[in-house]
Amino acid sequence: MTVEVAASVHPSEPAVPIARRIVAEGLGTAFLLMAVVGSGVMAERLSGGNLALALLANTIATGAALVVLISIFGPISGAHFNPAVTLFFALRREIQPATATFYVIVQIAAAIAGVAIAHAMFGMALAEVSTKLRDGPAQALSEFVATFGLLVTIAGSVRFSPALTPALVGLYITAAYWFTASTSFANPAVTIARSLTNSFAGIAPSSAPAFIGAQIAAALAGYLMLGWLFEGRATPSTSTHSTSL
Repeated sequence: MTVEVAASVHPSEPAVPIARRIVAEGLGTAFLLMAVVGSGVMAERLSGGNLALALLANTIATGAALVVLISIFGPISGAHFNPAVTLFFALRREIQPATATFYVIVQIAAAIAGVAIAHAMFGMALAEVSTKLRDGPAQALSEFVATFGLLVTIAGSVRFSPALTPALVGLYITAAYWFTASTSFANPAVTIARSLTNSFAGIAPSSAPAFIGAQIAAALAGYLMLGWLFEGRATPSTSTHSTSL
């Protein structure tokens, strides 16, 4: 069998049923948003107004959660958790269009649910409208760079070091929180969901379209370049995981 999105499936094993893959994508995406938003709320409450400390706490929690979520859900669904990643693999014909469509729908719905659950855990309204503006060309460029770098990390690790993919993605996102002006959303579903929290992790709805446009543009650029750069695919006997934020 072919290895869809480099999930850790031995060639002698049957393909994972679509229902299990969709549930894995939903659970993984929801927990990712709980980590992003919940740690942002906790960091904001405990940091005493120190934004650098709050961002550091938010970063560590997100990167650590990614490593865990990719490791446990990668063998089931590929652990995309991200419409830009799903689009990248769909363009490469490593995931069927129908499956990709289901993935994107559940990623967005689960991301919104993850924000609501994070709010509930901290006694907040289940949904808010963020007032945190993240506007301007620099922010959009940051999202393009963050998303393209994420795809470079995924494509390169799946090709050459598949067993390290969870750690490499977690480390990349941890770094990208700090070297991009946007703090590396790098994910359309995350962007939509974070417009529904007026916490530390929020983004104003008016700022979201530019972020999403840059993320999709990065997925297209990744498709055009990375297949050539990392020519070939991981073999079934060595592949493990794929993902994203």
